[in-house]
Order: sequence, then C-alpha cells, then structure tokens
Amino acid sequence: MSDLLRKPQGTSGKVHDITPESAGWGYVGFGLYRLKPGEKAAEKTGETEVILVLVEGKAEISGGSKDFGELGDRMNVFERKPPHCVYVPAGSDWSATATTDCTLAVCTAPAMPGRAAQVIGPEGIALTERGKGTNTRYIYPIAMEDRDVADSLLVTEVFTPSGNWSSYPPHRHDEDNYPEMTYLEETYYHRLNPAQGFGFQRVFTEDGSLDETMAVSDGDVVLVPKGHHPCGSPYGYEMYYLNVMAGPLRKWRFKNHPDHDWIFRRDNPQA
Repeated sequence: MSDLLRKPQGTSGKVHDITPESAGWGYVGFGLYRLKPGEKAAEKTGETEVILVLVEGKAEISGGSKDFGELGDRMNVFERKPPHCVYVPAGSDWSATATTDCTLAVCTAPAMPGRAAQVIGPEGIALTERGKGTNTRYIYPIAMEDRDVADSLLVTEVFTPSGNWSSYPPHRHDEDNYPEMTYLEETYYHRLNPAQGFGFQRVFTEDGSLDETMAVSDGDVVLVPKGHHPCGSPYGYEMYYLNVMAGPLRKWRFKNHPDHDWIFRRDNPQA
C-alpha cells in the first residue's frame, strides 16, 4: 500500500494521528477522533495552532481557557450543513466531550502563541460552487486566506457529486516561489456516500519522480507532499474531503499542469 494512503487505525478513539514526523514533511498535522457520547479527547497545542472541525455530531468544547459549550448540528457530513469549528492557539490546550456520536478533526500547523481561541464556524462559512459540468463541486472555505483566523493553517471542505472530478484540472503548490506559487503540504480526509463506495486520487509530479494512484475508501487520508493531486468519484457515490494545508506562507497559489491547463482556460476565459 502506498505510504501516501493512510487507513484509519480502528473504529473508535483517535483513528488518525498524522504528524509532520510521520508524514516526512515540516508543517501539516492531522488527527481524527471518533467518539461515543460521554467520551473525551484532550490535547495540548504546544508549538502548533489547531482548528477543530466537528465533521459530524455534537460535543462540548473548550480551548485556550475558554468554554464554548456544546457545538455541532451536522449529524451526517453529507447533510452539507456548514461545520462548527474552533480555533485554538499555540501554547494552550483544548478538550472535547462528545454529547452524541461525534467525528472530530484536529488540523494543526506550526504557529506562535498570541491569537485568541474562538469559534470560527458555522458563521462566516458559506457554501460556494466551483467548476463546470462534471468538474462541479461545492466548497465550505473554513479558513482560507481571505479569513484572518489563523497564522499558518488553510482548511476547507469539499463535496464532489457522484461521477464528478475534484482538485481538477490537476494543479500543484510545491514551490516556495510567491507570488507565482506557494509551498503547501496537504492532507485529504475522504468520506464516501454511501459509505461502501470508493474514489480515486492520483498524486504525481511532472517529471514522473512521483506517480501514485490510490483507491480511497470511506475514512481514508491521502498525503500530498508535492505534485498534482486530482481525485474522482465514480457514479453512484458522493465524495467529501476535508483539506488541511500549511507551509511557510499562508497563501494558496498554485499552477495547473501544463498539459491540462486548457480546461481551466476554457472554463474561465477571463482568467
């Protein structure tokens, strides 16, 4: 199995624990808890900032010496309600106690202390449509650069209808060359509807030094250390993914693959 494809470890508790060390890179961390009512997750943030995303279910959440009470109202991610999310700064801690069955994502990246812990969703997060035809997908930009809610993290949710492609045309953001491109590591946490479905994600560089195509199942995570990274969902299965990106600069600048950029230009003639 590809080292870029990470399967959940079990069905309860912390089922994903991806750190920069385990991923072999420098910035992005991703954890995922699956909790039953009454179960608790708690962590210190250390030298990272954290965005908690309630993918599903409800939990009582505190962080950075603040009690945010019970958050969450999306019981199934495919309801497409905007997510409840909390920012927790470096040098503090957070805790979450599930009040229903709960899926909690923990998105991390290096940061300095200084920001205040705060709720950053669902208020301020609106569903947007991107792409055309079978490239259409729907996005919740939780913490992209137009929202000053983090120092390093870029976080977004994407819903890809059955039979459609996403992160397409293929694009990359693996060079620290602003404003032409920014270096951003990225994780994809995938879900499928119905859950027995599958999708595909290809991670590849233009020189062929990396070229892996992975079948993703419900709950899998794909690491994107470099290169292009499109994904597709077969007919009959809707795909969701939660993206976490981070690098030396909190800006998302990418380049399309030169062989496939014509698709973007055709669909966006003013670009």
